[in-house]
Amino acid sequence: MQTVFSESPVYSAIKSVDFLVALNQETVDLHKEELTQGAGIVFEDEGKIDASSCKDNCRLFPVPLKRLASESGGQEIVSNNVALGASLAAMGGDLELLLNLITEDLSSKGEEIVKINQTAAKAGYDYVKENFSDKFEPILAPHETIDKNMVVNGTDAVAFGAIAAGLQFAAIYPMSPTSNILHHLAANQRKYGYVFKQAEDEISAINMSIGASFAGARSMTTTSGGGFCLMTEGYGLAGQTEIPLVIVEGMRGGPGTGLPTWSEQGDMRMILHSHQGEFPRIILAAGDSKEAFELTMKAFNLADKYQTPVVLLMDKNVLDDEQTFPKFDYENYQINRGKIVTKTESQYIRYEVTDDGISPRSFPGLGNHVMANSDEHNSYGFSSETIEDRNEQMSKRLRKLDTCAKEDMEQPVLYGPEDADITIVSWGSNKGSILEALKDFPNLNYFHISWINPFPAQAVFERLSKSKYLLNIECNSTAQMAGIIREKTGIDILDRLLKNDGRPIFPEEIKAKINSILNRK
Repeated sequence: MQTVFSESPVYSAIKSVDFLVALNQETVDLHKEELTQGAGIVFEDEGKIDASSCKDNCRLFPVPLKRLASESGGQEIVSNNVALGASLAAMGGDLELLLNLITEDLSSKGEEIVKINQTAAKAGYDYVKENFSDKFEPILAPHETIDKNMVVNGTDAVAFGAIAAGLQFAAIYPMSPTSNILHHLAANQRKYGYVFKQAEDEISAINMSIGASFAGARSMTTTSGGGFCLMTEGYGLAGQTEIPLVIVEGMRGGPGTGLPTWSEQGDMRMILHSHQGEFPRIILAAGDSKEAFELTMKAFNLADKYQTPVVLLMDKNVLDDEQTFPKFDYENYQINRGKIVTKTESQYIRYEVTDDGISPRSFPGLGNHVMANSDEHNSYGFSSETIEDRNEQMSKRLRKLDTCAKEDMEQPVLYGPEDADITIVSWGSNKGSILEALKDFPNLNYFHISWINPFPAQAVFERLSKSKYLLNIECNSTAQMAGIIREKTGIDILDRLLKNDGRPIFPEEIKAKINSILNRK
């Protein structure tokens, strides 16, 4: 785990390490080259950890972690709280805050466990205070005023957004990196009045969700790339039968099992083109937890309004990385169920051909003739392979995207000055690293794209065509966003920073790339 904190907003992880807590030798060996000048290291004093290979001016804090854990009444696992207390002392923090957090985190385990862990933290804190007073850096001294913000990750945000949007049914099979969405929803279903079902596999999950939506419930499922491969038949079924469905797809490194605990942005093309044939798919991509919350709520309205699958595409770095935000605001959110028919109508036609591509939608049990036929069908829902019915229904469904582009599609966001020496183009979790890097380059801007389909081609063309120099940044091998931009606008972004090793693109790597461009120019 890496924690980054600052008096100014923090947007991403960074590559450098100012303070290292090493519970074993591997930690030192893995991260010693990342240590900054003067970095601090807390490590086991009575074990086999050798920190002598670290930079000469590092501040070493050898602490008998295991012994202090044992003397506190705990087992070796309590060493982590000894190390927390020691680190807090080395950085001038307030022990009382840590003790309160231990109480908050472990209270469900009983008073004895809380006391043992608090004693262990205090032991580490006191040991460093008594033995290393000349090495302190008071960077964690408490402020007089503290803003009450949330620390939240993308899985939290999706679950919160779904509940705020009026979720009524969710069926999910666990698969990293979206599994914690399942945990949040399962734990809160009685409190917020929706039904959660842990399905036996991804095929069942999407089909259960489609069935619930057909019956009238606001419905969702979540998965990762491998799970979505199994869902693709249901994906097309929802498109053909025009049943609303929200799908959250968490990207990790592929193909196959790939990198199950790391991140990537390699699934965009798959989501765009999965399942045979053509049908309207609305695809959104979140750049941080706040966007994840807002886009999840939006996805439910879009799915209901356009009666089609809506996919929220998120890379693992957004789903798992925690970030500080003010409390999310949803007071102005209004649920939009679209063209819902709630009474019996003698002239009800489920797949009626309309100018905007959206037909009236009713539910079983209301007295209307409701069908969901995965064959091509006529306007009443009966199977048909006539030329006229095929052309009418196909054109009707695809018109939904045109309507969506006119009425609901949001434009990309430009961060930084209007006139810049370099315009960076990207999407997803790269947003944080780019904004972090741009703190050092006031003459650069960043064009952040969160709508993948329908694609804001005109806005992208207008912005990029007047940029002085373009740089594409993505966590994949083939620059998938750059390819879509070329396909939709004709603009080919030739300079790229790509990475596919599962790790985030760090601000330091972006800064190095920017400096190399500026030096060439």
